[in-house]
Amino acid sequence: MLFFTIVSFYLCVLIFINLYRAIYGPDILTRIAAINAIGTKTVMILILIGFIYGRVEMFIDIAIVYALLSFIATIVAAKYFLTRRSIE
Repeated sequence: MLFFTIVSFYLCVLIFINLYRAIYGPDILTRIAAINAIGTKTVMILILIGFIYGRVEMFIDIAIVYALLSFIATIVAAKYFLTRRSIE
């Protein structure tokens, strides 16, 4: 249990590093990639929470739905900004 807590803490630290990149990124595609990385790390944290509580099957379902929504949002945002041609 201590292992999962430590790994979750480090993932949270990595999320804050990506959050900095998402706020102060040089262009919009870098910011979108940082937000996608935050979503990926959130999925891993959800699965680790499932291991901690002993309900892995429930948290895996939640993580799959969250990953799907994150992926679709990333694709839509990238397509929107590419067709808008406001990338600098």
